[in-house]
Amino acid sequence: MNTYPDIEINNLSFSYDTVPVLESVNLKVEHGEFATIVGPNGGGKTTLLKLLLGILKPVQGTITVLGDKPERTRFRVGYMPQHTDLDPQFPVTVMDVVLLGRLGRRFGGRYSKNDKQLAWKALEEVQLESAARLAFNKLSGGQKQRALIARALCCNPEMLLLDEPTANIDPEVEENLLTILQDLNRRMTILLVSHDMGFVSRVVKSVICVNRRVLIHPTSSMDGTLIKDIYGDDYCMVRHDHRCSEKGHFHD
Repeated sequence: MNTYPDIEINNLSFSYDTVPVLESVNLKVEHGEFATIVGPNGGGKTTLLKLLLGILKPVQGTITVLGDKPERTRFRVGYMPQHTDLDPQFPVTVMDVVLLGRLGRRFGGRYSKNDKQLAWKALEEVQLESAARLAFNKLSGGQKQRALIARALCCNPEMLLLDEPTANIDPEVEENLLTILQDLNRRMTILLVSHDMGFVSRVVKSVICVNRRVLIHPTSSMDGTLIKDIYGDDYCMVRHDHRCSEKGHFHD
């Protein structure tokens, strides 16, 4: 059992050159959390993820991930970026894509038996093992998202960071994906960037609001007034059986 939070940020600020992006950030995320990160475009969501991965360093303040500096723990964290750099015309199989998640754990040569076992396990967890030998570019949008999550799982992570994993997929596929993430949350902390609060709020435990400053709220406290404060204007959360009002949303 960990004696430290999975994420602890104290008085953190970050700027690109002289442009402030995050200011006076204080955040604590305990092990086993399942949170969605929300906020307006340009509010600092992806920057926060890159700070957690040690890709960026704060101008001020401290940040620890899994009890250590982010640059020392990044290989214990699975990350799915919002955009993949894979060339759609490049002839790789789904298994090839998933095995890319092992690159930071090995030093040249062929993939080991352990690498392949972990890749297969990751595909099983996202229910995509039957597509292992298919060409990645032949998959549907939802299947590609699951394959990329499997790539993030292939490093056998203790935490999962996902940047817009439900973008551009239909509601039924999205529902299945969130069910998979709920199962994964039984053993690891998950932070998920999403604009689709009305849908995701049914499964996540907390909402991390990022708009230069960062605040964390239990999902139950997200009402219409708070959402308007986050985005600075009205924001549509209508999805499936959800309706929004000035007092928040409710189910039919």
